[in-house]
Amino acid sequence: MKTVWTQKGFLIPAGALLIAILLPIFASEYALHIAVLVLLYAYLSTAWNVLGGYAGQHSLGHSLFLGIGAYTSTFLFTKIGLTPWVGMWIGALLAGLVGWFVGYLCFRYGLKGPYFALVTIAIAEAMVSLTNNINFIGGAMGLEVKWLGNSPLLMQFESKAGYYYIALVMLVIALWLVYWLSRQRFGYHLIAVRENEDAAEALGVDTLRVKIQASILSAFLTALGGTFFAQYFTYINPRNVFGEGPSIQILLFAIVGGLGTVWGPAVGALVLVPIAELARGWLGGSFAGAHLLLYGTVMVLVMLFMPKGIIGLYESIRQRLKRGSSAPEEERTPA
Repeated sequence: MKTVWTQKGFLIPAGALLIAILLPIFASEYALHIAVLVLLYAYLSTAWNVLGGYAGQHSLGHSLFLGIGAYTSTFLFTKIGLTPWVGMWIGALLAGLVGWFVGYLCFRYGLKGPYFALVTIAIAEAMVSLTNNINFIGGAMGLEVKWLGNSPLLMQFESKAGYYYIALVMLVIALWLVYWLSRQRFGYHLIAVRENEDAAEALGVDTLRVKIQASILSAFLTALGGTFFAQYFTYINPRNVFGEGPSIQILLFAIVGGLGTVWGPAVGALVLVPIAELARGWLGGSFAGAHLLLYGTVMVLVMLFMPKGIIGLYESIRQRLKRGSSAPEEERTPA
């Protein structure tokens, strides 16, 4: 599937990046908080999109890798003082290893579709129970990130602008990586697996290897986001990182924006996160769960009217206008 990011459309992402870079100059702390959440969830959804969107393997337990990244870096930081800039890579490597194991376990025995989704949910929920009962990593109480003052070397900032720029760089790198991969042989293999796995096998694609590699890469990237999640919120527990909530949010942004597209997860997060946060702020006291109701409403509307997501709708309209403008003059001029 073609994406918005083409040579002709380069001005769109360039303009968006320029606006994003300048945003902290004008935005309030609350607006920056929402912007950080948009960037964080856009990044996490982009990481999920490698496996769920391009490879078509819809994991519903991606919080497993988010939690591994968050717990690994936070534990190393709070217990031995290792900077999260190093701990995040250790957590990512550990998550990549777990991604390989889960991928091999599932794909080697032919699990796909709802069966794969159910297994990923089960593994993530098992991790919630496991971490609840391990006392040296905080048990059910979780871990709190120690505040040691404004220290960029420890990924701690008094202003949200510091976190904002880190999240922005992470998202830009993830988008570029997905864009680059989508134009390599590996990317074409992922799409072939998604569209018709049997046909891909017949054409010589090692589908098992491709799906496992996608699982490793997706887990690795998600775990990096897990470290940022822990440093930004300064507190993690088994439910808020390994639970079903983060998993559903991550995939929801990709579905709303457009599965298997470069910009889909970012667009989905840009639309949904501000709506949810504003609803939580305005209605949270009188209407608990209002943001969840909005999520559900948007999801139903997307499934009914935009089955390919916002990017899919954009591409459809663009192609329709392109065909209309290239039609012969006599066809476009009424008799």
